[in-house]
Amino acid sequence: MELAQALSLIREVPDFPSPGILFRDITPLLANGEALAKVTNELGQSDHSYTHVVGIEARGFILGSAIAVENKVGFVPFRKAGKLPHTTIARTYGLEYGVDVIEAHIDALQSDDKALIVDDVLATGGTLVAAIELVLELGASISEVVVLFEIEALGGRALINSRYPEINLRAVVKA
Repeated sequence: MELAQALSLIREVPDFPSPGILFRDITPLLANGEALAKVTNELGQSDHSYTHVVGIEARGFILGSAIAVENKVGFVPFRKAGKLPHTTIARTYGLEYGVDVIEAHIDALQSDDKALIVDDVLATGGTLVAAIELVLELGASISEVVVLFEIEALGGRALINSRYPEINLRAVVKA
C-alpha cells in the first residue's frame, strides 16, 4: 500500500468535538493493517536515533506503541491527569477547543534517554509543547517530534519553533 492510499482513509468529521472544529478521524486507517503499518513505519523513520517513544493520550498511544514495537525501543505514555498510578509530573496546556493536563511518571525517562515524541495531530501546539517540557523536566533529550497530521493554519509549528528551535518537528501530512 502506498502512503497516499493509507492517508486517504483518514475521515474528516465537521463540528466534532464542538462546533467549528474539523476533526481528523484516524480510526478507518487504524482498522486497516496495511495502512497502519505504512503510517507507523513513516512516522518511526527518523534521521535521529531514539531510545524511547513518547505517545500522547490517546491516539499517540496507538501510533507510538506500534512505532516502539517496530523499532524495539521502550514506550512511555503521557496521560491525562489522574490516570497514572505512580508519582507524576504534570503540564497544563491549551487546546484548539479548551484546556487539559498531561502527566508522566517521574521515573519514565532518564538523563541518557532520547525520546521520539509522537501524536496524531499538531493543531495549536499546546499539547506538544507540554510533552516537550515534560521530557526535558525528566532529564531526557528529544530526538524528534513527529505527527501524522499538521493543521498549518492553527500555528502549532510556529509556537514550537519559537520555544524550541533546536527540536526537529516532522509531519506526514500538512493541511
